[in-house]
Amino acid sequence: MSEQNDSLAALVQESEFSWAGLARRVNDLGLAEGIALRYDYTAVNRWIKRGEKPRSPVPVLLARALSERLGRRITPSDLGMMEEQTLAARGLEYAHSPRATVDTIIDLGRADVKRRNIIRAPFVLAALGAPSRDWLLATLDETVTDRGPRQIGMRQVGGIRDMFALFQDMDVMRGGGHARTALVEYMQSYVLPLLKRDHEAPVQRALYEAAAEQSYLVGWMAYDDGEHGLAQRYLIQALRLAQASKSSALGAHVLAGMSDQANLLGHPREALMLARAGRRGLVEGESLACLADLHILEGRAHAALGDSAAATRAVTQAEQTFGRVTHENEPTWAKFIDTPYLLGEAAHCFRDLGEPDQIETFAEESAAVARQQGRARRGALSEAALAIAELERTHVEAAASKATLVVDLAASVNSSRAIATVRDLQERMAPFADVPEVQRFNVHARDLLGLAA
Repeated sequence: MSEQNDSLAALVQESEFSWAGLARRVNDLGLAEGIALRYDYTAVNRWIKRGEKPRSPVPVLLARALSERLGRRITPSDLGMMEEQTLAARGLEYAHSPRATVDTIIDLGRADVKRRNIIRAPFVLAALGAPSRDWLLATLDETVTDRGPRQIGMRQVGGIRDMFALFQDMDVMRGGGHARTALVEYMQSYVLPLLKRDHEAPVQRALYEAAAEQSYLVGWMAYDDGEHGLAQRYLIQALRLAQASKSSALGAHVLAGMSDQANLLGHPREALMLARAGRRGLVEGESLACLADLHILEGRAHAALGDSAAATRAVTQAEQTFGRVTHENEPTWAKFIDTPYLLGEAAHCFRDLGEPDQIETFAEESAAVARQQGRARRGALSEAALAIAELERTHVEAAASKATLVVDLAASVNSSRAIATVRDLQERMAPFADVPEVQRFNVHARDLLGLAA
């Protein structure tokens, strides 16, 4: 038996609509759009008491009727009638209005926390072009508008930023699956409602920037947790909020994340386009760490395309740019763009190009610093690159030994990427299944991670 829809019941009571009156208003709104509806009070009874959900577009009409009566915007998700197919499509849109973007992030968060089908929404390759184009054009030709009276100040925004730093550290140290739900709930309960009100222009921009940072991070967490369609939607919405904040560096950072995801999913040409768009829109000197990241992601895309010369040039540019970074002058979200990250990504460039000496050069230092910092996810990725370098040299026993260490690191974090790295090693070592060290590695992966060879 379905549960009562308490959200709808509360709004109907607040509106002082009778059930029959609400049904009549929904019918009238449908007629204005050429839709013949015949609802009466018994339909509203079913929607409230039984939790039944009418077919599209009735939830939208119902929300419109209540919005008229209450004098504020009500959405189908406020009624407990979120249409997940519509939300999946809306999440891929780069909205004209930041307010519409905030509503989309709220709806994504509600569906995410309740583990609805949106978490299984597909990654859509065709959706990558328009957001990066719209962000770049808006960044190169931005207009400024005035805002209304101040509601909160920079002190409160600073508190939101402090929470972002805390959640980012949890992601870096424990993996994307560790605290995503907590971050979504914090955004839903505190950050996003603030963006539904008007503030002084500097505060408004700072709030957009803080919300963009958190939307990016929750998207990155979903990416690390293997929920790529959901991650893509969060990232597109974060890009729109970054534009509203007028931070070209943050927008470029979001595009870097989108590039990383596209490359991981086997779309290196789109990954290259996204990284270049980020670099083109980045104001010179605004974040050298972000610029270094975009260079290394271009290298990753070139390597996936098999262009060794272009990949090597990009890695060199990334190293040179990173050498000029003053970390205390960088935004908090750039904290993870450090030595183990950058060298680890360089090692993956040469992994994809099959160059074991270069893999070892970059991965050894990345793994060593990650070990000092206690960063198991980054350590797992870099140790896996070292295992692949040993396989490239047909040093199977040494590769299996390093792969066993990767299992231990992957087991200590909540990261689907780390698990996928172990699976990749199992596939690469499948031709050597009779080697005792490989057998021990496979047993270890089965016992700790449940991964059968």
